Amino acid sequence: MHVIESQGGTKSLVVVRTLDKGDLAKIKRKEYFFDWKSARKGADVYKLCLVDDDSIIGLVALVNVPTDQRIEIKLLASSKANVGSSKKYEGIAGCLLSFACREAISLYGELACISLLPKTELKQHYVTKYGMLDGGRHLYCEGKELMDLIKKYPL
Repeated sequence: MHVIESQGGTKSLVVVRTLDKGDLAKIKRKEYFFDWKSARKGADVYKLCLVDDDSIIGLVALVNVPTDQRIEIKLLASSKANVGSSKKYEGIAGCLLSFACREAISLYGELACISLLPKTELKQHYVTKYGMLDGGRHLYCEGKELMDLIKKYPL
């Protein structure tokens, strides 16, 4: 998996790892817009790190919903330095969405699904950029759209 530097287009390798307790001290609300300590309740939290220096550039909280054969994305965030027109890296959210797709497939195979409840202003962005489907309040990916995300952001 890789992200692309906004200036210059250089690819940087990234890896998704489980967030450990030692990482919580590094994650400040002003940097990630959420209280990630509370996000851990009922969710598995993962970090997207640059391989070269282990910097955390993105976070995702996933909740397994076995009754629906899906993974719900409870929270998804790029670090503040990677949001907006002056962001350093492109592709952080895509890498984390692709990771969620892989997790869902590992649990539910061809019936796998991911979903999220987006902020109103981001809903169309998820549909346009990531091919997510509109399910009313929630957006989701399954089948072809799920596989397209994995192909767009490969390991």
